[in-house]
Amino acid sequence: MSDGAAQRLQVRLVAALQDGHRDVTLRDERDEDVPFLCGLYAEVRAQELAPVDWSEARKRTFTDSQFALQSEHYRRHYPGAEFLVIERDGVPIGRVYLCAFVDTIRLMDIALVEAQRGQGIGTVLVRELMQLARERGTTLTLHVEPHNPAQRLYARLGFKFVEKRSVYDFLEWTPRATS
Repeated sequence: MSDGAAQRLQVRLVAALQDGHRDVTLRDERDEDVPFLCGLYAEVRAQELAPVDWSEARKRTFTDSQFALQSEHYRRHYPGAEFLVIERDGVPIGRVYLCAFVDTIRLMDIALVEAQRGQGIGTVLVRELMQLARERGTTLTLHVEPHNPAQRLYARLGFKFVEKRSVYDFLEWTPRATS
């Protein structure tokens, strides 16, 4: 169950972006974002579906349905979560989904369109979540596919493999004790 801190995550993350990414902001997801979000989901899954012998239209129908199922799952299992769209100069470029619980902050999902990857946006957001977890004395957790390139980022930032959960690696970052 969320402890109410989720409502503060968006503000913290936007402030963290202001140092090197002033043109990037976060806002609550809206119904009119669904076409963009479906397209982003399809883009993220494109490499995975490349070897599948389906037409592009069939692949898109499949990814649209998978996005809808994922969205329903997140909303059912993460009460109090924040579903945020990442924008650059008012144009959607990604999403970040978060939920703050009493004992952990869960990074449910983070994705950027391909043209915006590798510019440090995801790193800034994850580092700020790490700082917030440090301040709260909690962990930061996430699920990620074993072959997702983001695994390198998470390893570099100190996330540790906890266990295999279905097709995902469950990772955790714990603040180091300071003396």
